[in-house]
Amino acid sequence: MEPPRSHLASLPEAGESKSWGSPECPSQCPGAWGGGESSIQVGTPGVEAGAMEKARPLWSNPLQFLFTCISYAVGLGNMWRFPYLCQMYGGGSFLVPYVIMLLVEGMPLLYLELAVGQRMRQGSIGAWRTISPYLSGVGVASVVVSFLLSMYYNVINTWAFWYLFHSFQDPLPWSVCPLNANRTGYDEECEKASSTQYFWYRKTLNISPSIQESGGVQWEPALCLLLAWLLVYLCILRGTESTGKVVYFTASLPYCVLIIYLVRGLTLHGATNGLKYMFTPKIEQLANPRTWINAATQIFFSLGLGFGGLIAFASYNEPSNNCQKHAIIVCLVNSSTSIFASIVTFSIYGFKATFNYESCLQKVILLLINSFDLEDGSVTADNLEQVKSYLASTYPSEYSAIAPQICNCSLESELNTAVQGTGLAFIVYTEAIKNMEVSQLWSVLYFLMMLLLGVGSMLGNTMAIITPLTDSKFISSLLPREVISGLVCLINCAIGLVFTLESGNYWFDIFNDYAATLSLLLIVLVEAVALCYVYGLRRFERELQAMTGRALSWYWKILWAVVSPLLMVGLFIFYLSDYILAGTLQYQAWDASQGQLVTRDYPPYALAVIGLLVAASTMCVPLVALGTFVLRRLKRGDTAPVS
Repeated sequence: MEPPRSHLASLPEAGESKSWGSPECPSQCPGAWGGGESSIQVGTPGVEAGAMEKARPLWSNPLQFLFTCISYAVGLGNMWRFPYLCQMYGGGSFLVPYVIMLLVEGMPLLYLELAVGQRMRQGSIGAWRTISPYLSGVGVASVVVSFLLSMYYNVINTWAFWYLFHSFQDPLPWSVCPLNANRTGYDEECEKASSTQYFWYRKTLNISPSIQESGGVQWEPALCLLLAWLLVYLCILRGTESTGKVVYFTASLPYCVLIIYLVRGLTLHGATNGLKYMFTPKIEQLANPRTWINAATQIFFSLGLGFGGLIAFASYNEPSNNCQKHAIIVCLVNSSTSIFASIVTFSIYGFKATFNYESCLQKVILLLINSFDLEDGSVTADNLEQVKSYLASTYPSEYSAIAPQICNCSLESELNTAVQGTGLAFIVYTEAIKNMEVSQLWSVLYFLMMLLLGVGSMLGNTMAIITPLTDSKFISSLLPREVISGLVCLINCAIGLVFTLESGNYWFDIFNDYAATLSLLLIVLVEAVALCYVYGLRRFERELQAMTGRALSWYWKILWAVVSPLLMVGLFIFYLSDYILAGTLQYQAWDASQGQLVTRDYPPYALAVIGLLVAASTMCVPLVALGTFVLRRLKRGDTAPVS
């Protein structure tokens, strides 16, 4: 079927319209704040991009682009990272630094990337090469980071598929412990842990005791991984044509599920306990520097800055698109979703904490009634402490004998248990779901929502890789887009099998902790500095105004040129020093004999992999710049006149 004409619309050449400005003469282009020329040679995007624009596909409409950015930005981090930060850093008071960082960091940097992509009309590599040949490494670094992220991020969709398939069983397989081999009692590991932990660590991961014991590939998760990558491939197969349709579902359906969960969560017993805990401000946390640092990093990473996905998306826009408005909308929707998801999470979290607290009380009451032959109903939650004091003073020897079995039940301690990431998604949530009525329905809805959020983010990650490849005349002349997309997905899937090993979860944690953090901070810092001080902020301001018809306000210029770069430098120094001061890097390993996580040191080869992950992308920027410099000097030497 022939695609809509808007997908194949051609754009005017750079010289045909004044809307593109006149960057053909770099010597007349001012620097960042003064009128002199930039000291570093910059490209001529009006000329270089013109030929590419003739056949470049476009989004069908601005709404399609907006939905794509929302689907990419709103992801699993909104569901399991932001609620954790609220819990750890002051509840309602965490919103103060969060909103401030949104205004001074999130919005300006998101607008910067969208504006660069829309202006240069290329993927990350081509866009930054156009700004300056020495900056090609920024685009390469973005592609490398997106590739590393894609390798492990789709494993989360693998686990979502696994849990979704098991959600149709009655009872849910993680609701009860299995019998032991002799069928004389429950499995010992499950009894020491819990049924949800057992299903996650033993049935889903079949996790090994340490990272050194790799074990074999788990064929069921491996098949789910293959399915997850097949789904991603089908979504990106036709570029903007297919992705633009998929995002309507991946961006909107999770909100439908969240609303359903909100209604259900607010009706659960104990939900108010969770909401009170969330919204009760702890003002003293505002004096904690880590509160502000975590607010900044949450904004930074939740918007997907530095990966190149936003630049790729914006490169398919009409030149006159109002990317400033879209940047503001995406930021507001992303942050509102985080707060909305936290309300849902804490209502369910309150239900779980209250359920566990009341179950603990019932166990203690039953123990006292049976041990001291008390009348049923004589001990309640209200008079439990008085009864315990009375029994301890009246029957000291008998009470001392059962004292080790008496749990210290506390609702506050249940609410204080902070969990994030996979622990929140696959243990805490499943713990709450199994105690709900019609638990299968709520489980299906939850993991379907997780899958949609994960797929939406994966579309941006893969587009960040594929767009620079298809922009390359050499690669696109050899292979059609469908083959390029297929090879990217196939390679990622093949490498991703590492995460289905028995030690796969340990490698997942390594990639999740070290593959992107420092790299992205460096990438976005160089992006802001390059645009303002290499390409020239005034030059870009004129071109942006000519392209969109809207002047760039002082707010954006000050943040791009001064505030955001300084903030990036501060975050980069913090994380670098944090890594150095951390000493020996450690990880959490599952001890089946204890039914809990234990801390172990990473072996030398794992530390080497961590070093390679950090260097793989960060070194792209200086190495490509150095390579470009050397090649230019050699080229000048070859073309120098012979005297």
